[in-house]
Amino acid sequence: MRALTNALVSGRVHHAFLFTGTRGVGKTTIARILAKSLNCETGVTPTPCGVCSACREIDEGRFVDLIEVDAASRTKVDDTRELLDNVQYAPARGRYKVYLIDEVHMLSTHSFNALLKTLEEPPPHVKFLLATTDPQKLPATVLSRCLQFNLKRFPPALIFKRLGEIAQAESIDFEPDALRLLARSAEGSMRDALSLLDQVIAFGGSRVTTADTRTMLGTIDRAQVFTVLDAIAARDARQVLACVDQLDERAPDYREVLAELAAVLQKIALLQAVADLQLDEAEDIEAYKRLAAVLTPEDTQLFYQITIIGRRDLELAPDTRAGFEMVLLRMLAFGVANEGAASAPTSLPPAARAGVRPPTAASTTPPSQASQPARASAANMTGGDWPRIVAQLDPVSPASQLAAHCVWVDKQGSKVSLQLSKDGEQFRRPAREEKLTQALSAYFGESIKLDIALAAAEIDTPARQRQAAANDRMQNARATIDNDPNVRAMRDIFGATVQPDSVRPLDN
Repeated sequence: MRALTNALVSGRVHHAFLFTGTRGVGKTTIARILAKSLNCETGVTPTPCGVCSACREIDEGRFVDLIEVDAASRTKVDDTRELLDNVQYAPARGRYKVYLIDEVHMLSTHSFNALLKTLEEPPPHVKFLLATTDPQKLPATVLSRCLQFNLKRFPPALIFKRLGEIAQAESIDFEPDALRLLARSAEGSMRDALSLLDQVIAFGGSRVTTADTRTMLGTIDRAQVFTVLDAIAARDARQVLACVDQLDERAPDYREVLAELAAVLQKIALLQAVADLQLDEAEDIEAYKRLAAVLTPEDTQLFYQITIIGRRDLELAPDTRAGFEMVLLRMLAFGVANEGAASAPTSLPPAARAGVRPPTAASTTPPSQASQPARASAANMTGGDWPRIVAQLDPVSPASQLAAHCVWVDKQGSKVSLQLSKDGEQFRRPAREEKLTQALSAYFGESIKLDIALAAAEIDTPARQRQAAANDRMQNARATIDNDPNVRAMRDIFGATVQPDSVRPLDN
């Protein structure tokens, strides 16, 4: 609110302000404070005194020059015109006549037109304070004439702190976890949080306990969520369904149960990302750490996504318990079994499992110990041997790049003749030809003279053969992924799509 403060300090206060945001974030409260700032008897100030008659009357709702209007109940154009007929008259007591119109988006089109005329040419003694939860419904002509302030939701930590301060000030006995539940259930609205606090105080008889709060909100004990996740981590479907039976005895709101499950998974993901992160769940920290060690980060992310999507789609299920069971069974169906780093997860597609094979002995053998192929002689050397020779060269060396775009012609004495493809001409450099000559001399065991001629037509070079083989492997890999039953199931259930660029064939 720096802009408002600076405007009040400088005396350059705009004639119309629009406060937007979800319910209960303080739109009308800020508007009333601004009304006090404009009419405080100490002068226009960002810090109204709160004790003068104007400030007290605004707080009590009886200041004659603050006209509060609920647009939801006065949508007709006649109501708006009647309201604006008195705009031209000077304020009776205060410095400014302030119109506070709540839920302004509820006005009709004709009412907006009537309001627009006043906003276009406002009298100097009038200020308009508009508040709405749905600014998209306001005409652009109105929006363009207002200074707009979007109020953000309150974070749960701030709501929790405020509820604690209120409870202490009112000498109310409370359990911190109960206030955390209320803060999360408020979904960013401080007003909703205060209403929930009043309800739980009445429900529990002036004492706020976690058990009473869970009962009132329809949520479950956090320990039951840990039990469910333990069963899922163990891949024990029977135990998972037994947990659902125990939950069902309390007739919970399964949408709230899924919300609780998602909250737990989110904290597990935080611990997996930063192991020494300090959570505000002191009593349950060991359970969080245990599950963070048991579940893989991939499982945690997948389970979280399954949970929030299942919560969204719960109303589409035959009944809420069945929908909840399907969410848990989906976790079992798609979770990655933790079989150790050296083995591949069995629930992945075959192509993906092959990609995490442990290294073989051959792949760990140092190059110096690898068996060298027998050198070819001029007598049995053919074009079919050329790709084998190229394969023995260092694949990233300049000589290998040049050789891969050539084909074998013949060898006459110490002279080796090659043909270079048109697309390989870019690799032809004297230094590369020298490197290739040295490599071939070492291969044949004699000093080689190299002759490279540019081919007039397309030729089947090792580079072209490798590219064709790579394309075949890519097509096979994509077909394997597309035909995999797990991938098909995720496509059908979640509307998932396979990104073609993310598929990589496995090198044999």
